[in-house]
Amino acid sequence: MLLCNAQQKFRIVPRDLQVLEGTEALLRCEIYNLVGAVQWTKDGFALGFSHTIPGYPRYSVLADRNLGIYNLRISNASIEDDAEYQCQVGPAKFNSAIRANARLTVISPPSSIEIQGHSRNAKVEVREGQDLTLTCVVSNAKPVAQIVWYRGKTEYKSDTIENKVTETEGKRYTVSSQLRIKPTSDDDYMEYTCQAKHKALQPDRPMQTKVQLSVLYPPGEPQIEGFTAGEVLRRGQNVELICRSRGGNPPAQLIWYKNDVQVRMAYRTTDRLSENIYSFVAEEGDNKARLRCEANNIMIAAPLKTEITLSVLFAPTQVTISGASEARTGDVVSLQCQTAPSNPPAEIKWSVSGHHVKNTTSRTIENPDGGWITLSNISVPVEANKRSLVVICHGLNMQLTENVIATHTVNVLLPPSQPVITGYTEGTIIAAGSVQRLQCTSSGGNPLATLTWYKNDKKLNTPTKTTDKSVSSEISILVNATDNQAKYRCEAHNSATEIPMSASRTLAVNFPPETVKIKIIPPELKPGIEATLICDSSSSNPPATISWWRDGIAVDGMNNSSKPGLWGGTVSSLELKVNISQDMDGNVYTCQSANEALQRNVHEAIKLQVLYPPKFKPPPSSTVVGAEGEPLTVAMVATGNPMSISYTWTKDGLPILSSAGAQRIVSEGPILNITRLNRNDTGIYTCEAVNSQGSAMINISVVVEYGASIQSISENVTVNPGEEAMLSCTVEGKPLTEEHIRWERIGYDMTIKTSTTFANGTSYLHVKNARREDVGNFRCIADNRVANPTSRDVLLIVKFAPEIDKSPVMLRAAAGFGERARLPCRAQAAPRPKFYWSRSGQVLNVNQSAKFYVEHKQIDALTYESILVVERVASNDYGLYECIARNELGNVKEKVRLDVTSPPDPPVSLNVLNVTHDSVTLAWTPGFDGGMKANYRIRYRELNSDRYWYEDSQPNSYKLTIGGLRMNTLYVFSIMASNGLGSSRYLPDVTRAHTKGKERQARLFMVQSAEIPSFVIFCIALAALCLLAVNAGLVIWCIIRKRAKGKQQSSRVPTLFFLLVPPFLVLNIRHFVTGETLSSVSEKSDAYSTDANRPDYTDDTTSKSASTYLVENGDMPPPRYQKEGTLPPYPNNINGAYARTLPHPRHNPVNYQQRSHDDQMIERSSYVTAPSPGPPFDGSYYNMNSDRYLSYPPM
Repeated sequence: MLLCNAQQKFRIVPRDLQVLEGTEALLRCEIYNLVGAVQWTKDGFALGFSHTIPGYPRYSVLADRNLGIYNLRISNASIEDDAEYQCQVGPAKFNSAIRANARLTVISPPSSIEIQGHSRNAKVEVREGQDLTLTCVVSNAKPVAQIVWYRGKTEYKSDTIENKVTETEGKRYTVSSQLRIKPTSDDDYMEYTCQAKHKALQPDRPMQTKVQLSVLYPPGEPQIEGFTAGEVLRRGQNVELICRSRGGNPPAQLIWYKNDVQVRMAYRTTDRLSENIYSFVAEEGDNKARLRCEANNIMIAAPLKTEITLSVLFAPTQVTISGASEARTGDVVSLQCQTAPSNPPAEIKWSVSGHHVKNTTSRTIENPDGGWITLSNISVPVEANKRSLVVICHGLNMQLTENVIATHTVNVLLPPSQPVITGYTEGTIIAAGSVQRLQCTSSGGNPLATLTWYKNDKKLNTPTKTTDKSVSSEISILVNATDNQAKYRCEAHNSATEIPMSASRTLAVNFPPETVKIKIIPPELKPGIEATLICDSSSSNPPATISWWRDGIAVDGMNNSSKPGLWGGTVSSLELKVNISQDMDGNVYTCQSANEALQRNVHEAIKLQVLYPPKFKPPPSSTVVGAEGEPLTVAMVATGNPMSISYTWTKDGLPILSSAGAQRIVSEGPILNITRLNRNDTGIYTCEAVNSQGSAMINISVVVEYGASIQSISENVTVNPGEEAMLSCTVEGKPLTEEHIRWERIGYDMTIKTSTTFANGTSYLHVKNARREDVGNFRCIADNRVANPTSRDVLLIVKFAPEIDKSPVMLRAAAGFGERARLPCRAQAAPRPKFYWSRSGQVLNVNQSAKFYVEHKQIDALTYESILVVERVASNDYGLYECIARNELGNVKEKVRLDVTSPPDPPVSLNVLNVTHDSVTLAWTPGFDGGMKANYRIRYRELNSDRYWYEDSQPNSYKLTIGGLRMNTLYVFSIMASNGLGSSRYLPDVTRAHTKGKERQARLFMVQSAEIPSFVIFCIALAALCLLAVNAGLVIWCIIRKRAKGKQQSSRVPTLFFLLVPPFLVLNIRHFVTGETLSSVSEKSDAYSTDANRPDYTDDTTSKSASTYLVENGDMPPPRYQKEGTLPPYPNNINGAYARTLPHPRHNPVNYQQRSHDDQMIERSSYVTAPSPGPPFDGSYYNMNSDRYLSYPPM
């Protein structure tokens, strides 16, 4: 309650406030007896009377006028908010204005701290005594921050610290502090820290940065541990010397030197201590060695050094005795003993034959490599009756008590006895090839004699056998011709003999001739000359007997002669005169040389090379026949000598290249190779063979057969009824005779009304008394069994009156009110009919108004269509219209009904086109579509299941393949149609298909076999294997027969093959009959089997050759040209017999029915027969290969 005349005044006066940047500031202002308007100002700028302050989104007034509260709240305070604020209360009746000021101070901590030029915790490298300046910068603080320096953990205060403050934008301040120091070695590893102090910083989380100094200074003197002055080492003692240097940055690098040669530089450091350990085993070379350790780093100009000298004691490693090792009785032998280096010098002691020698002298020599060498000499007389003297020298190092010994033996020399040879008596005859042993023996002597064998002064290497008093050596000689009159000598000698003693034996050897050589005079043999064959036999003892042989029969030679030969034998020679003829080329003459004493002989044969020009062997035939497109190779080999014969092939005087590049016809020596025959290759080819003696030529005629091809045919032959029609077919091929051209027509007896004539490659088919039933395609087939047959169809047209298509689809049309209606009328006729439309007996004036007009088009050569178009259909336009087709032979009428649009009729039929192990292909004949575009849905289920699956067809398609089915399962199918007005009913579930399965028969066989005795099973298996072998033979025979003769194969073989083989073996057999084989006996065959013996199609997923067979374009049959009564209601053919691919024209008529793998025939009795779908209205028909299918089916 306000009191009268009570003045407004501040209950809480705004007070100065300090806040941290980013926090919230609240300036309080509360008034007693508030009557005036309240607002805040900032540095004199009025913020307004609203609780929300325009332009200051972070400012708001927390007001309660009843309580007099007007607090100013500033969110997320910033430096810009640092200002003088005033709470103003405006004047009112009987109240004056009041004001109160408050200062808002916004403080901001430093944004960063850094020591310029150094990252946080950086290591600063500086030399000892070098000036260093560290500058610390603390940026963007409000108010100014303070900087404190620390050395280690202690605050560092110095007169060298200089601080500088600068103001930055936004009332902030940056302070820098510069510290100048001159580091010593104590500052190494020392940390200098710069810390910012500010009221906005939390005391427990100071802002700071620091660096660590790395002060470079010299290392300490190196010291060696592990050795003391005057210490003496022994050879083999393990020594470990440690060199250490303390201090230094970087740590000292320590290196060991031995005699001024570096021996180790690997060292390790710990903190500021460096250490290098040198370990070695003391050797004699270490005596007086100088070891030096050097310490160095970048802070000193010359390394610091310390050095020691080693003293090593060692005994001699060996003593060596030098002097004579042989002497005669009475000689005095001088010997010297020398020790290896020793420290201190070694002493030498002598003993001879076990007796110590006294009063010997010795001397020492200082070794340059350390130690001393001791030498001592003695003279020893050689006494009689002794074979040797043994002298021993001892080397002793008295200080180390080590002793080494050397032994020297002096042998007393004695001559050996005369050698004796045993094992052969001179004059004894030895046969070549036998083994002769000779032994030489010598006794006595010191040392024992050395025995050496010689053959005709040539030294032989032989082993020896030694006993206490003798030595022997035996040689084994494999006697040959060189041993005849050869002298074998044995010599014995030792050190006591100046001239060796010897004994010898001379051998007598019989040997056969080793070789026989034949030479011919003159060297080149030509017919009509006389040649001399000379046979020379090598040396033989006794002399050899020479003879000539030809083809195993001895031939008398002449001029037999002999002369001395090698190794004391005799060389023999025999001549043979021969009159040369061409037939003698290649004859073999043999010379035999026999040593009768040894019953051994050698032979040499020579084949006569009679030179003559080439000569061709007449070929079996002068004509070679090949097929066009196939390769052809002709070989015409000539004989001649020399055999180096060059061949040249020509045709019509033009050479055939011998290059094997891209040429189709090339020659390779005597072979003419045509990689792919062309009919133009027919002609005479000449092969010429040339050698150094002459030439020869031969001609060969090449005939190229090529498949018969049809060049031209009659085009749509048109005749009047009763006339004779003549159809022509002109064929080109080689060979080509009348029997190579034939005429066929499926379902037409060609023997009753037709006959053929042939002239100049043209076959003429004459059809007598042509009638309506003769209309259709006659197929001309050209087959000369060289290539695949070719065929073309000739359409015979016999003029007939029009015949209107009465199928339900063609007799109904529908359209909505106000829409355009199209009433079709399709007829067959020859010649072309004229169409007329009438209604209620009145002919319609078409194309004369916008109401009715007619569209005409020709479907094919015999089928024509007239479409009556009714524009803007009214209610009185519905009803019957009459179509009249007329030509010169008559006319026909049929009524066509125009109805309103309605749901479609169900399809007329549903047919199975193909079955695999997991899919079924269906085709259907559509019913009346109700005047709108119809869609089709197929439902299907397993026979024993009530659950249906559904599949929708593609638009404008009358065929659908349903996949994902179970193997070896019977399914039933039905179909319905729908359009925008509704749906038809489904056809009954009478269409069935059984998916194929490769396991059923094998499983049946296994189940049945379990119930049959094992003997019966064995018999069945044996019979099956026999059948398999028979069928495999038949298949192979057919393939060979087809390839050899190029004739048409019959399908009876594959039919028989599948009929004979048991079902459970079919799958395995198909692995034997490859895809090519199956193709050869089925698809490539021109004869089909009848339905009675047609094998089931087997889908074997393990064989690539067993691909799924699909009927080509089975949804649309070709047009029909049968007479009324035989022609089905086109296009709804209720027979269902033409909803499949037409048979080959060569086949007999067959009633093809689809079967599943397990012989589950889809019989007509099992479901309502399905009519065939009609052709599309655009006139397009099957896209079929003309050489396999008829374009138009016959009657």
